[in-house]
Amino acid sequence: MDNLNLPDFSKYNRNFSESKFWDKLAAFAKSAGLKVMASALLLFYVLKSEATPRADKAKIIGALGYFILPVDLIPDFIPVAGFTDDLAALTWGIWSVAKNITPEIKAQTRVKLREWFKEMDEEDLKGIL
Repeated sequence: MDNLNLPDFSKYNRNFSESKFWDKLAAFAKSAGLKVMASALLLFYVLKSEATPRADKAKIIGALGYFILPVDLIPDFIPVAGFTDDLAALTWGIWSVAKNITPEIKAQTRVKLREWFKEMDEEDLKGIL
């Protein structure tokens, strides 16, 4: 992941707030899809963990700040492609803080996903949870 030409997500830290995060998830849960929502929730729960180091929390806030932005590299309203850049930012975030992802955090993520995606197929979450 270090060799990819990804933007510096730390500049998006100012765009993150918990209320903006939940607003974005509520507005785009169905259109963004299961993988994007799973990635965002997973990072959010790692962020909320007291065991997560501050440096890793800063990385997460940057990735989630980018996700929250309504107009980014590929605007979210563009069908299919609109969330690919968001997923790249979230994937980078997960990769960057993977050591902090516990079984409890994965379980929290699954519980919340089941609220939104009643017919959720666990196979669709391979590689994320």
